[in-house]
Amino acid sequence: MDKTYDPQAIEQKWYRYWQQHDLFAPDMTADKPSYCIMLPPPNVTGNLHIGHAFQDTIMDLLTRYHKMQGQPTLWQCGTDHAGIATQMVVERQLSAQGKSRHDIGREAFTQAVWDWKAESGGNIRQQMQRLGTAVDWNSERFTMDEGLSKAVNDVFVQLHQEGLIYRGQRLVNWDPVLHTALSDLEVINSDEQGHLWHIRYPRCDGKGHVVVATTRPETMLGDTAVAVHPEDERYQDLVGLELELPLTNRRIPVVADEYVDPEFGSGCVKITPAHDFNDWDVGQRNHLAVINILNADATLNDAVPEQYRGLDRMVARQQVVADLEAAGLLLQTDQHAMAVPRGDRSGAILEPYLTDQWFVKIEPLAKPAIQAVRNGDIRFVPDNWQTTYFNWMENIQDWCISRQLWWGHRIPAWYDEDGNIYVGHDEADARRKNQLPDELPLSQDEDVLDTWFSSALWPFSTLGWPQQTERLDSFYPTSVLVTGFDIIFFWVARMIMLGLKFTGKVPFRDVYIHGLIRDGQGQKMSKSKGNVLDPLDLIDGITLDALLEKRTAKLMQPHMRPAIEKATRQEFPDGIPGYGTDALRFTFGSLATQGRDMSIDMNRIQGYRNFCNKLWNAARFALLNLSDGIDRQAAPLSGNSPSDQINHWIRSRLAQTVTEVRRHFDQYRFDLATQTLYDFTWNEFCDWYLELSKSNLSEQADADIQARTRHTLAEVLEQLLLLLHPVIPFITEEIWQRLKQPLQLTEASILQRSFPEPGDSYPTAEQEIDWLKSMIQAVRATRTELNLAPGKPLPLKVWSEQRAQHEQLIDAYLPWLQKLARIESVQWLNKPETDEQCATARAGQLQLFIPLAGLIDVSAEIARLEKQRDKAQQLQQQLRGKLSNEKFVNNAPPAVVEKERGKLSDIEAEIDSIAEQLTQLKSMRSD
Repeated sequence: MDKTYDPQAIEQKWYRYWQQHDLFAPDMTADKPSYCIMLPPPNVTGNLHIGHAFQDTIMDLLTRYHKMQGQPTLWQCGTDHAGIATQMVVERQLSAQGKSRHDIGREAFTQAVWDWKAESGGNIRQQMQRLGTAVDWNSERFTMDEGLSKAVNDVFVQLHQEGLIYRGQRLVNWDPVLHTALSDLEVINSDEQGHLWHIRYPRCDGKGHVVVATTRPETMLGDTAVAVHPEDERYQDLVGLELELPLTNRRIPVVADEYVDPEFGSGCVKITPAHDFNDWDVGQRNHLAVINILNADATLNDAVPEQYRGLDRMVARQQVVADLEAAGLLLQTDQHAMAVPRGDRSGAILEPYLTDQWFVKIEPLAKPAIQAVRNGDIRFVPDNWQTTYFNWMENIQDWCISRQLWWGHRIPAWYDEDGNIYVGHDEADARRKNQLPDELPLSQDEDVLDTWFSSALWPFSTLGWPQQTERLDSFYPTSVLVTGFDIIFFWVARMIMLGLKFTGKVPFRDVYIHGLIRDGQGQKMSKSKGNVLDPLDLIDGITLDALLEKRTAKLMQPHMRPAIEKATRQEFPDGIPGYGTDALRFTFGSLATQGRDMSIDMNRIQGYRNFCNKLWNAARFALLNLSDGIDRQAAPLSGNSPSDQINHWIRSRLAQTVTEVRRHFDQYRFDLATQTLYDFTWNEFCDWYLELSKSNLSEQADADIQARTRHTLAEVLEQLLLLLHPVIPFITEEIWQRLKQPLQLTEASILQRSFPEPGDSYPTAEQEIDWLKSMIQAVRATRTELNLAPGKPLPLKVWSEQRAQHEQLIDAYLPWLQKLARIESVQWLNKPETDEQCATARAGQLQLFIPLAGLIDVSAEIARLEKQRDKAQQLQQQLRGKLSNEKFVNNAPPAVVEKERGKLSDIEAEIDSIAEQLTQLKSMRSD
């Protein structure tokens, strides 16, 4: 093996090797229960972001874990056609050529999108491969491919036949830039500063006026009533009367409706049914007229007075306010904080807009989906997300599924010249079902289906439905869905509803919900903040200049550039060095606490890069000692000598580690699993077993001991690699390929080996080696506290009430005490004290005394420690002052505050340790 671990030298070669050996396809000959994970299909336009990388790591870990247990395991992959996002990409390309989609027509535009996909749509696949994902690329699907399109078509037709899809005129969230309806879930409510205008509406009886307040004064041109609360005594005489609608020469009634909050403002509310969702409901209850005042591009239409026609809504707003003020009808204008609805793709302010759209009648589908979670057919992990799911599902609204786009699944509905609607799998089917003559001209609906409609079919359509395929039979229902909380409603709930409807089964058994990845300061990552981390930059590294360019290119808010550049220079003064995929994957595993948001920082990733290096060096040591292979005839578990107990101990600790890792993986506690693996690898295997076993492997050791130790070393290292493989696949494959020869293994890849099962435990060995470790640690800690040279041999005096037991252990393990604790000699005392100046320590029930004569100058050591204490106390005061500053605590990111508290805790622990050392040294001086 190379002396230095270099992830760049090994990672990509092993991914190619896995693909060449077709290791990711499910083994359909296995007789164990199947296991299946569905990849949440990333947008075909997308690039791998840090959330993808985290999520993909968790799914890959589960896939490899179950594959290594001999289960037929499928990680089904594919991409989503991403209607709006993809159309925007191609429209921008056309715009750069001075063209629009309307210039080239629908057919040519759709072909242009397919061409773009062929050239650029595979980017995310390449990025996923860099992460080591064990997905079955042979079965990759796309939501617009032929099979999935047929499934979409069949579902639409059946739901329409059953009356669960209908076309109706409703208010929708309208994007005036993209000219399409959006679902509620595609709306971003942005907190912004606006105005609240208070307007006088004159009474028609000449007895004064009422005052209404609005944040959108241009919509008053579409008012059809003013509403008051039926129990508001101030306005009892107004109900049923009429008001003059300013600027319009129209009269509107005053109606009573319980929607009105009498405590807010004047208690009078303008009602614009065509441009407000709540007003629509009020209008329906009170049989009010509905006046749409907007065109599709949010200019005002012919339903408004002539002077406002054709004006953009924002220009019209200014004009309406000016005209109201000129007429003496504007009472006052207030600054007003409000939530502004914006489209998640275009960023445009959305308008409630009255259009004809297609809807899914959702309540009949929601009821079985609610019951599936209530009765335990589907389990949320963590289970607190069930409450969120129930709250949304029990208040669910009909789903608007039509989009005014060209890219997507075109709605299978046709119209005759009279506007009659005919639904079918294709035009011929629609004619046949409705017995329409061939000469009757029909035109297909121009709209396409919401992207989430096809995505909702993903778990069964990707497996071949509506055909009853072998894969559908083998892998549906799937085992687990790994997803973020942000798409529980977009995707998870809809998959449950449609999965139950069309297969009679739930789409998955478990839903593992993970939190949001935040930056090292605890801030949400976003392009506008300039704190996004590209996982490939963390893997390969990036210079500071390149990172600055990436973070500031195409900023929607250019004024943020200086702040972004400053923060980036502070956090990454030398750029990002590149940590390799395995270190990043281990970091993700360690962060995967159930359901909570996670902060990622470079120190943590560097720590796991060091872990990989530690494993590499341990493997190099092992392979050097296994170059001649192992003696298969040697019985590794025979013998009870101290040397054998060391081997028994590591096997016992391995057995416990296997039990814990399996339990944690099975319970989706990846954070605990990685911590268990880290502790065993770093502490027990590398720091203790390899050091303890060196004596067993030396030329002076008995030949049988050498053989048994080599056997144990090889087997434990291989079992450790198997445990680690789901988390860090590249380095484990590299080491395992070199270990397979000494172990005489025949599999092509570590992925084909069985995941470890718990072995036997050895309580006596654990007790004895724990005793040995405590002795070595006590002496080493004393050396550190007294600043003694690590290699200087020390005399040791000991006392214990259980002398016989401890004396036997000291005699047995004296060679290891001499080598690892650098003990020169051991002398037993007849009482727990000595007349000499000694440093004291404890190892369980054994008291240790280390004579200090000739080892240290007590007075000089006291002076050194007092200087160190004074410096620590200065830092302690600074941190206390910072944390007592309410401005800092209240305004700094929570992660920053927590980091400072951690520093204070560490420095206080250091001060306490110094105080203990000073107490001991001063007692020596007084003696």
